[in-house]
Amino acid sequence: MAQVLLKSGFFAALLALPACADSIAERVAPGGMLVPADRVIVHKSERRMELQRDGRTIANYKVSLGLNPNGHKQREGDFRTPEGSYRLTRRNTRSDFFLSVLVSYPEPTDVALARRNGWSPGGLIMVHGLPNLPKYPHDRYLNTDWTDGCIALSNEDMLDFWLLTGSGTLIEIRP
Repeated sequence: MAQVLLKSGFFAALLALPACADSIAERVAPGGMLVPADRVIVHKSERRMELQRDGRTIANYKVSLGLNPNGHKQREGDFRTPEGSYRLTRRNTRSDFFLSVLVSYPEPTDVALARRNGWSPGGLIMVHGLPNLPKYPHDRYLNTDWTDGCIALSNEDMLDFWLLTGSGTLIEIRP
């Protein structure tokens, strides 16, 4: 897909955008292929996400988390962002947000924890951009935790994330 984007006018237009040009252009290998990340690390306490390739950081982003960000997600409706190792799965271009990528939460250990307590573990944890129909001023989304438990990026960073990750990429969410 990256090769197709490079040969299309869409990718050329992206490279022309000042906000995106440096972050995307530096990740294009000779021959025009994007070099994807093989690991995503979210540092919840720092509100920061790293994309890594072969142990080297290739991108850093500021993130917003769930409304109750401290601690591991335990049940549906707790507004927490999970902690642990997951995978990026389904990609959605028709989300309520500017692009979204599903995280493989809940894993079997998350389900077992919730069941022991008689709860539903919840689900639909995603990495996504800003709402397509915002209810609040733009700065609120960029400077506070506001999701139901997801990991949110600015739209510019979400586009970069989208282009540099794929289905099956490991995402490690740390406290």
